[in-house]
Amino acid sequence: MAFLQWRRFNFFDKEPVKDPSTDQIFDQLKDVNVSACTSGRGQLVVADFEGNLYFINRQMELTSFRAYEIRVTHLLQMKQHSIIITIGEDEQGINPLIKVWNLEKMERGIPACTRLTRAIPGNKPTPVSCFTVHENLNFLAVGFENGVVLLFKGDVTRDRHSKPRTVYEGTKRVTGLAFKTQGKDVFLFVVTDNSTLSINLTAKDQQAELENKGATPGTIVMSDASQDNQLVIGRQDAVYFYQPDGRGPCLAFEGIKLQLHWFRGYLIIVGKESKTLPRAPVLGPHGMEMNTVTVYDIQNKFIAYSAPYPEVIDVMCESGSIFIFTGDRKFYQLQEKDTQSKLEMLFKKNNYALAISLAKSQQLDQDGLIDIFTQYGDHLYSKGDHDGAIDQYIKTIGKLEASYVIRKFLDAQRIHNLTKYLQALHKSQTATEEHTTLLLNCYTKLKDVSKLDEFIMTKDREVDFDVETAINVCRQSGYSEHALSLAEKHKKHESYLKIQLEDIKDYQRALEYIGKLDFEAAESNLKQYGKILMSQVPQQTTELLKRLCTDYKPTDKPLIDQSSLDGGIGRIQKANAEEFIHIFVNNSARLTEFLEHMIEVQPNSSNLVYNTLLELYLHDMVHEKGISARVERERKTLELLKNPDANYDIDQALILCQMNNFKAGILFLYEKAHLYQQILRYHMEHREYVHVIEACKKFGQQDPQLWVQALSYFASKEENCKSQLMETLSHIDKKNLLPPLMVIQILAHNSTATLSVVKDYIVRRLQMENDQIAEDERLIKQYREDTEKKRSKIEELKTSAKVFQASKCNICSHSLELPSVHFLCEPHSYHQHCFESYAENDLECPVCAPENRKIMDIIRAQEQSKDIHEFFHNQLERAPDGFSVVADYFGRGVFNKVTLITDQGGKPSSSTTR
Repeated sequence: MAFLQWRRFNFFDKEPVKDPSTDQIFDQLKDVNVSACTSGRGQLVVADFEGNLYFINRQMELTSFRAYEIRVTHLLQMKQHSIIITIGEDEQGINPLIKVWNLEKMERGIPACTRLTRAIPGNKPTPVSCFTVHENLNFLAVGFENGVVLLFKGDVTRDRHSKPRTVYEGTKRVTGLAFKTQGKDVFLFVVTDNSTLSINLTAKDQQAELENKGATPGTIVMSDASQDNQLVIGRQDAVYFYQPDGRGPCLAFEGIKLQLHWFRGYLIIVGKESKTLPRAPVLGPHGMEMNTVTVYDIQNKFIAYSAPYPEVIDVMCESGSIFIFTGDRKFYQLQEKDTQSKLEMLFKKNNYALAISLAKSQQLDQDGLIDIFTQYGDHLYSKGDHDGAIDQYIKTIGKLEASYVIRKFLDAQRIHNLTKYLQALHKSQTATEEHTTLLLNCYTKLKDVSKLDEFIMTKDREVDFDVETAINVCRQSGYSEHALSLAEKHKKHESYLKIQLEDIKDYQRALEYIGKLDFEAAESNLKQYGKILMSQVPQQTTELLKRLCTDYKPTDKPLIDQSSLDGGIGRIQKANAEEFIHIFVNNSARLTEFLEHMIEVQPNSSNLVYNTLLELYLHDMVHEKGISARVERERKTLELLKNPDANYDIDQALILCQMNNFKAGILFLYEKAHLYQQILRYHMEHREYVHVIEACKKFGQQDPQLWVQALSYFASKEENCKSQLMETLSHIDKKNLLPPLMVIQILAHNSTATLSVVKDYIVRRLQMENDQIAEDERLIKQYREDTEKKRSKIEELKTSAKVFQASKCNICSHSLELPSVHFLCEPHSYHQHCFESYAENDLECPVCAPENRKIMDIIRAQEQSKDIHEFFHNQLERAPDGFSVVADYFGRGVFNKVTLITDQGGKPSSSTTR
């Protein structure tokens, strides 16, 4: 019976069952002739050959009643219902009766019998050999010694007159029956002395022979869900497992098997050892033959208990214990030890593998398992089995502190084992940056490039480490390609570029990488690395900058995206060109190319772009040695200055042109800024007499004072400038820019300016003055005569009568009719209704009123100005800031000059000039 390959343990505590009332060994069944036993629903049930049923509850209290008149042959307690089904005989002869007892319904102190049915196959009375009932209480199968199996379908707890059907008919005794539900199908296992088969009761009783071997009664049992509810049969050579469609695995347990039972995943076998050499049977008390009760843990492959008992009648599993009913009518209780006690026993024997298997089958919590793994790992480590130890420590990841394991293997210099543990840490996603650093250092120390490749470069691998840390470690260890692969894969742009530019120095690839980035990333990285790229790959860097500052699109994306194809307006992304000017250090040619491109594509570029380009042009122009090339440079520079779209700063451009002595640019900018005085002064400083005259001619209309400055300039020259002086005097004379006296004073300082130079001018001016004096005298005479006429007219109006002889109205030109209105002024006459319609008041002539009003306004203005001038001088003397007072009065128009001029008719009229 011994199975030597399986280790033996004692995981059950044995003790004889005692009567609580007497505290003595329970022996109340010592005189019972036992025929069958069962258990369930918290009680043990025993039947005898006298027809009695005995019930033993958890307090070991015994009750009984008579169920049959003659004998009880078979007994079954349902697991999920308080129902017992029995088969026995009430009459002499072969007349088996099935009775169903409801233990929850009592009648006259005994359970109610809810069903009484005869069990006879056909008309041939045959002893019953076995029976079984489905837990759903809808199927009851009875096997007979003649090989027939009857099936009762329907509620087994009630009397029904439906006829049972024969589902199997063989030639050998039926030794075992069992139901199994699989999906919607219900199967009936049938075991005889020489065959094992299954019958699908829901598929027209379809039979399937599982094996042409049978079993003896008692050696058939159904396993629980832990073993998939299989049929288990014990034969002398082994224990076999069956499914409805065939035989499954088998366990080679040798020895004669008398009984098979199932308890919580354990297989209990009652048997006797079979040896090759015959020997006398081992006898127990009262001369009984000893049987061996062995409890097997099928899942974990060990023997949990084994001990001899005298002639075991039955084994009953109830209330979490195993009760062994022996031939001396005593009960022995096997109480399973708790999981912790089992584990401690295994730990003492250093059987950690079995402890782990046992803990898992017992559903031990995760913390308990971790503790076992840790102890197992420590045990293996102490024995020097570092490979096995690391396997156990890996199972503790997430619970056991990783530093506990790492310290052990660092101290032992077991880099391979440490690497394996760190890999597992990363796979479980519990690794920190320090763990990543340590793992990569292990790879590099072991020079295990393949592992490093697998860890870093495997495509579609789930990232279980800190990428930045991995990149840094690879760089420090000299594995630049690995660091580069990581950075590219995980879009660590800054790290990628640092590696390319600082370690590998592949500037072209770095530039290509930037060109594939999105706009924001490309812009920021070009700002950071633009200088070094410009120094190494200037042309390619310049081309990328052109793209970036106009309409940027990554090189690995189509120029026209789907939104544009659908008719949408594409978004233009461009950087500010002035932010990249600084990267063109020591490469003015590329900067010039870049800025020329920018103003061509974007004429509205900022003034910094134009200013910088102008400065570059001027710099190149000054340092150009060739004549033709210099002329070309000057042309381009002047073209830039004259470009109407050029957004340069005039002041800065003027400074640049002056610093580089670019004459054409200086003069153009002076003219653009309306600085005509500066143009004239520039020509004066450079003694360009012809250009001085040309400037006065060109800009004299805008600024007449240019001629005055030119006269002073030429007058200050001791050279012979007669032609220039005469031309200047001619223009001053024409425009009356200076009084002759001032002209003479200016020319008096020049020794070369003889009288012949100014003779014509002086004569002409004197003639003009004489003409003016004559004109003035004429006007004076005219004004005096007009005054005398006015006075005479006034006197006449005061002293003489006025005869009105007008015949027409001066308003409507119709003949005058009374009533009429007459004025002394021309005289003017009006119809009264015309006068009332057009006159603003009754005292003024409508025709003369506008002219009179002008004259009165002039008089009032002169009188008012006189008063304001006096007040202005007083305020100016007292004010601390005289300029602010003058500015205030200018704003109020105080200094407007009012003059009287005469029209052609000699009448005074007003004219205001500023």
